Amino acid sequence: MRIDLHCHSTASDGTDTPAGLVRNAAAAGLDVVALTDHDTTRGYAEAIAALPEGLTLVTGAELSCRIDGISMHLLAYLFDPEDPALLAERELVRDDRVPRAKGMIAKLNALGVPVTWEQVERIAAGGSVGRPHIASALVELGVVPTVSDAFTEEWLADGGRAFVEKHETDPFEAIRLVKAAGGVCVFAHPAAAKRGRTVPDSRIAQLAEAGLDGLEVDHTDHDPDARARLRALAKELGLLITGSSDYHGSRKTVTLGAYTTDPEVYGEITRRATGAFPVPGTGGA
Repeated sequence: MRIDLHCHSTASDGTDTPAGLVRNAAAAGLDVVALTDHDTTRGYAEAIAALPEGLTLVTGAELSCRIDGISMHLLAYLFDPEDPALLAERELVRDDRVPRAKGMIAKLNALGVPVTWEQVERIAAGGSVGRPHIASALVELGVVPTVSDAFTEEWLADGGRAFVEKHETDPFEAIRLVKAAGGVCVFAHPAAAKRGRTVPDSRIAQLAEAGLDGLEVDHTDHDPDARARLRALAKELGLLITGSSDYHGSRKTVTLGAYTTDPEVYGEITRRATGAFPVPGTGGA
Protein backbone atom coordinates (compact mmCIF):
# COMPACT_ATOMS: atom_id res chain seq x y z
CA MET A 1 0.00 0.00 0.00
CA ARG A 2 1.12 3.57 -0.77
CA ILE A 3 -0.20 5.99 1.86
CA ASP A 4 0.23 9.78 1.81
CA LEU A 5 -1.15 11.43 4.95
CA HIS A 6 -0.58 15.15 4.34
CA CYS A 7 -2.09 16.91 1.32
CA HIS A 8 -3.71 20.28 0.63
CA SER A 9 -6.41 21.46 -1.76
CA THR A 10 -7.92 24.78 -2.80
CA ALA A 11 -9.91 24.67 0.43
CA SER A 12 -6.72 26.12 1.94
CA ASP A 13 -3.48 26.77 0.07
CA GLY A 14 -3.21 23.95 -2.47
CA THR A 15 -3.80 24.40 -6.19
CA ASP A 16 -5.81 21.19 -6.81
CA THR A 17 -9.51 21.26 -6.03
CA PRO A 18 -10.52 18.57 -3.51
CA ALA A 19 -11.94 16.54 -6.41
CA GLY A 20 -8.81 17.08 -8.45
CA LEU A 21 -6.64 16.07 -5.52
CA VAL A 22 -8.24 12.65 -5.09
CA ARG A 23 -8.19 12.01 -8.82
CA ASN A 24 -4.52 12.96 -8.99
CA ALA A 25 -3.79 10.79 -5.95
CA ALA A 26 -5.31 7.78 -7.69
CA ALA A 27 -3.38 8.58 -10.87
CA ALA A 28 -0.19 8.76 -8.80
CA GLY A 29 -0.75 5.19 -7.62
CA LEU A 30 -1.76 5.97 -4.05
CA ASP A 31 -4.00 3.63 -2.10
CA VAL A 32 -4.71 6.07 0.75
CA VAL A 33 -4.61 9.88 0.77
CA ALA A 34 -5.35 12.32 3.59
CA LEU A 35 -6.96 15.70 2.97
CA THR A 36 -5.40 17.97 5.62
CA ASP A 37 -6.19 21.55 4.69
CA HIS A 38 -5.21 24.31 7.09
CA ASP A 39 -7.75 24.72 9.89
CA THR A 40 -10.68 23.71 7.69
CA THR A 41 -12.73 20.68 6.70
CA ARG A 42 -14.46 22.52 3.85
CA GLY A 43 -13.07 20.23 1.15
CA TYR A 44 -14.42 16.96 2.56
CA ALA A 45 -17.73 16.73 0.70
CA GLU A 46 -16.23 17.45 -2.72
CA ALA A 47 -13.36 15.01 -2.20
CA ILE A 48 -15.68 12.23 -1.04
CA ALA A 49 -18.08 12.78 -3.95
CA ALA A 50 -15.22 12.44 -6.46
CA LEU A 51 -13.33 9.63 -4.70
CA PRO A 52 -12.18 7.09 -7.32
CA GLU A 53 -12.62 3.39 -6.80
CA GLY A 54 -9.58 1.85 -5.14
CA LEU A 55 -8.54 5.01 -3.27
CA THR A 56 -9.33 5.54 0.41
CA LEU A 57 -9.70 9.05 1.84
CA VAL A 58 -8.57 9.95 5.36
CA THR A 59 -10.27 13.14 6.50
CA GLY A 60 -8.17 15.51 8.55
CA ALA A 61 -6.85 19.05 9.01
CA GLU A 62 -3.55 20.77 9.69
CA LEU A 63 -4.06 22.88 12.80
CA SER A 64 -2.08 26.08 13.38
CA CYS A 65 -0.48 26.04 16.84
CA ARG A 66 2.14 28.02 18.75
CA ILE A 67 4.28 27.02 21.73
CA ASP A 68 6.86 29.21 23.48
CA GLY A 69 6.59 31.66 20.59
CA ILE A 70 7.35 28.92 18.05
CA SER A 71 4.86 28.18 15.28
CA MET A 72 4.04 24.50 14.86
CA HIS A 73 1.46 22.51 12.91
CA LEU A 74 -0.53 19.58 14.18
CA LEU A 75 -1.99 17.05 11.77
CA ALA A 76 -5.36 15.91 13.11
CA TYR A 77 -6.88 12.79 11.56
CA LEU A 78 -10.33 11.20 11.62
CA PHE A 79 -11.90 13.53 14.18
CA ASP A 80 -15.60 14.40 14.27
CA PRO A 81 -15.73 17.52 12.03
CA GLU A 82 -18.89 18.72 13.78
CA ASP A 83 -17.47 18.55 17.31
CA PRO A 84 -18.50 21.97 18.70
CA ALA A 85 -15.37 22.80 20.69
CA LEU A 86 -12.90 21.87 17.97
CA LEU A 87 -15.03 23.58 15.31
CA ALA A 88 -15.11 26.80 17.35
CA GLU A 89 -11.33 26.81 17.72
CA ARG A 90 -10.78 26.17 14.00
CA GLU A 91 -13.11 29.04 13.15
CA LEU A 92 -11.24 31.34 15.55
CA VAL A 93 -7.97 30.55 13.78
CA ARG A 94 -9.49 30.93 10.30
CA ASP A 95 -11.19 34.22 11.13
CA ASP A 96 -7.81 35.73 12.00
CA ARG A 97 -6.28 34.83 8.65
CA VAL A 98 -7.72 37.77 6.68
CA PRO A 99 -6.58 40.59 9.01
CA ARG A 100 -3.21 38.87 9.30
CA ALA A 101 -2.82 38.67 5.52
CA LYS A 102 -3.78 42.33 5.16
CA GLY A 103 -1.21 43.20 7.81
CA MET A 104 1.51 41.39 5.87
CA ILE A 105 0.44 43.13 2.67
CA ALA A 106 0.76 46.49 4.45
CA LYS A 107 4.27 45.60 5.57
CA LEU A 108 5.22 44.52 2.06
CA ASN A 109 3.83 47.76 0.66
CA ALA A 110 5.97 49.69 3.15
CA LEU A 111 8.96 47.73 1.83
CA GLY A 112 8.14 48.88 -1.69
CA VAL A 113 6.41 45.70 -2.90
CA PRO A 114 3.17 46.56 -4.79
CA VAL A 115 1.19 43.49 -3.69
CA THR A 116 -2.54 44.07 -3.12
CA TRP A 117 -5.27 42.32 -1.16
CA GLU A 118 -7.21 41.84 -4.41
CA GLN A 119 -4.24 39.96 -5.91
CA VAL A 120 -3.90 37.69 -2.87
CA GLU A 121 -7.67 37.12 -2.72
CA ARG A 122 -7.65 36.10 -6.39
CA ILE A 123 -4.81 33.64 -5.79
CA ALA A 124 -6.56 32.16 -2.73
CA ALA A 125 -9.70 31.62 -4.88
CA GLY A 126 -11.94 31.17 -1.87
CA GLY A 127 -9.51 29.06 0.16
CA SER A 128 -8.35 29.86 3.69
CA VAL A 129 -5.88 32.69 3.08
CA GLY A 130 -2.33 31.97 4.19
CA ARG A 131 1.27 32.93 3.65
CA PRO A 132 1.64 30.67 0.58
CA HIS A 133 -0.92 32.82 -1.23
CA ILE A 134 1.07 35.95 -0.43
CA ALA A 135 4.24 34.12 -1.45
CA SER A 136 2.60 33.28 -4.79
CA ALA A 137 1.82 36.96 -5.23
CA LEU A 138 5.49 37.77 -4.68
CA VAL A 139 6.37 35.23 -7.39
CA GLU A 140 3.86 36.83 -9.76
CA LEU A 141 5.45 40.22 -9.12
CA GLY A 142 8.94 38.87 -9.75
CA VAL A 143 10.09 39.66 -6.21
CA VAL A 144 11.18 36.06 -5.58
CA PRO A 145 11.65 33.16 -8.03
CA THR A 146 9.68 30.54 -6.08
CA VAL A 147 7.19 30.29 -3.22
CA SER A 148 9.87 28.72 -1.01
CA ASP A 149 12.11 31.73 -1.56
CA ALA A 150 9.47 33.95 0.04
CA PHE A 151 9.78 32.08 3.32
CA THR A 152 12.96 33.80 4.47
CA GLU A 153 13.70 36.44 7.10
CA GLU A 154 13.80 38.95 4.27
CA TRP A 155 10.11 38.35 3.59
CA LEU A 156 7.54 35.98 5.17
CA ALA A 157 9.36 33.60 7.53
CA ASP A 158 8.55 33.73 11.24
CA GLY A 159 10.08 36.99 12.45
CA GLY A 160 10.70 38.15 8.87
CA ARG A 161 10.32 41.73 7.70
CA ALA A 162 6.74 41.20 6.50
CA PHE A 163 5.68 38.61 9.09
CA VAL A 164 2.53 39.17 11.14
CA GLU A 165 1.41 36.80 13.87
CA LYS A 166 -2.06 35.28 13.90
CA HIS A 167 -4.15 33.48 16.46
CA GLU A 168 -2.71 30.00 16.89
CA THR A 169 -3.88 27.30 19.27
CA ASP A 170 -1.83 26.11 22.23
CA PRO A 171 -0.81 22.59 21.10
CA PHE A 172 -1.71 21.01 24.44
CA GLU A 173 -5.21 22.43 24.04
CA ALA A 174 -5.29 21.34 20.40
CA ILE A 175 -4.40 17.77 21.37
CA ARG A 176 -7.09 17.80 24.05
CA LEU A 177 -9.70 19.07 21.57
CA VAL A 178 -8.76 16.60 18.85
CA LYS A 179 -8.78 13.67 21.28
CA ALA A 180 -12.16 14.74 22.65
CA ALA A 181 -13.42 14.76 19.05
CA GLY A 182 -12.18 11.19 18.54
CA GLY A 183 -9.14 12.12 16.45
CA VAL A 184 -5.45 11.26 16.23
CA CYS A 185 -2.64 13.86 16.42
CA VAL A 186 0.69 13.90 14.55
CA PHE A 187 3.26 16.71 14.78
CA ALA A 188 3.80 17.95 11.20
CA HIS A 189 7.39 18.47 9.92
CA PRO A 190 8.82 18.99 13.44
CA ALA A 191 12.42 19.52 12.24
CA ALA A 192 11.71 21.92 9.35
CA ALA A 193 14.32 24.41 10.50
CA LYS A 194 14.20 26.45 7.31
CA ARG A 195 10.68 27.52 8.27
CA GLY A 196 11.93 29.09 11.50
CA ARG A 197 12.63 27.96 15.05
CA THR A 198 11.70 24.37 15.86
CA VAL A 199 10.16 22.91 19.00
CA PRO A 200 12.81 21.38 21.32
CA ASP A 201 12.74 17.67 22.11
CA SER A 202 11.88 18.37 25.74
CA ARG A 203 8.63 20.02 24.69
CA ILE A 204 7.85 17.22 22.22
CA ALA A 205 8.21 14.80 25.15
CA GLN A 206 5.64 16.85 27.09
CA LEU A 207 3.31 16.81 24.09
CA ALA A 208 3.69 13.03 23.95
CA GLU A 209 2.68 12.82 27.60
CA ALA A 210 -0.36 14.96 26.76
CA GLY A 211 -1.51 12.52 24.08
CA LEU A 212 0.43 13.32 20.90
CA ASP A 213 0.26 10.18 18.76
CA GLY A 214 3.11 10.60 16.29
CA LEU A 215 5.78 12.55 14.46
CA GLU A 216 5.85 13.23 10.73
CA VAL A 217 9.42 12.08 10.11
CA ASP A 218 9.70 11.50 6.36
CA HIS A 219 9.09 14.94 4.86
CA THR A 220 10.71 17.01 2.14
CA ASP A 221 11.91 19.60 4.69
CA HIS A 222 13.85 16.99 6.71
CA ASP A 223 17.36 16.00 5.70
CA PRO A 224 18.67 12.47 6.47
CA ASP A 225 20.20 13.54 9.80
CA ALA A 226 16.93 15.13 10.93
CA ARG A 227 15.00 12.00 9.99
CA ALA A 228 17.39 9.77 11.90
CA ARG A 229 17.14 11.99 14.97
CA LEU A 230 13.34 12.10 14.79
CA ARG A 231 13.08 8.32 14.38
CA ALA A 232 15.16 7.84 17.50
CA LEU A 233 13.07 10.39 19.40
CA ALA A 234 9.80 8.79 18.28
CA LYS A 235 11.05 5.38 19.40
CA GLU A 236 12.14 6.79 22.75
CA LEU A 237 8.76 8.46 23.32
CA GLY A 238 6.64 5.62 21.94
CA LEU A 239 5.28 7.76 19.09
CA LEU A 240 4.10 6.64 15.66
CA ILE A 241 6.27 7.56 12.66
CA THR A 242 4.57 8.88 9.54
CA GLY A 243 5.73 10.03 6.13
CA SER A 244 3.89 12.40 3.81
CA SER A 245 4.37 14.62 0.80
CA ASP A 246 2.78 17.81 2.19
CA TYR A 247 1.49 18.20 -1.36
CA HIS A 248 0.27 21.64 -2.42
CA GLY A 249 -0.18 21.05 -6.16
CA SER A 250 1.82 23.42 -8.35
CA ARG A 251 2.55 25.74 -5.43
CA LYS A 252 5.39 23.43 -4.35
CA THR A 253 7.63 21.06 -6.28
CA VAL A 254 6.98 17.97 -4.13
CA THR A 255 4.77 15.32 -5.76
CA LEU A 256 1.99 13.15 -4.37
CA GLY A 257 3.40 10.06 -2.71
CA ALA A 258 6.95 11.48 -2.55
CA TYR A 259 7.01 10.29 1.07
CA THR A 260 4.66 7.69 2.49
CA THR A 261 3.50 6.06 5.73
CA ASP A 262 3.98 2.42 6.66
CA PRO A 263 0.70 0.45 6.38
CA GLU A 264 1.05 -0.80 9.96
CA VAL A 265 1.26 2.76 11.25
CA TYR A 266 -1.76 3.71 9.16
CA GLY A 267 -3.62 0.76 10.64
CA GLU A 268 -2.78 1.95 14.15
CA ILE A 269 -4.02 5.46 13.35
CA THR A 270 -7.35 4.07 12.16
CA ARG A 271 -7.59 1.84 15.23
CA ARG A 272 -7.08 4.79 17.57
CA ALA A 273 -9.59 7.06 15.83
CA THR A 274 -13.21 7.08 16.96
CA GLY A 275 -14.48 10.37 15.51
CA ALA A 276 -14.60 9.31 11.87
CA PHE A 277 -13.59 6.45 9.61
CA PRO A 278 -11.58 6.31 6.37
CA VAL A 279 -13.82 6.61 3.31
CA PRO A 280 -13.32 3.95 0.61
CA GLY A 281 -13.72 5.11 -2.97
CA THR A 282 -16.52 3.65 -5.03
CA GLY A 283 -15.95 5.51 -8.28
CA GLY A 284 -16.73 9.17 -7.78
CA ALA A 285 -18.29 11.64 -10.15
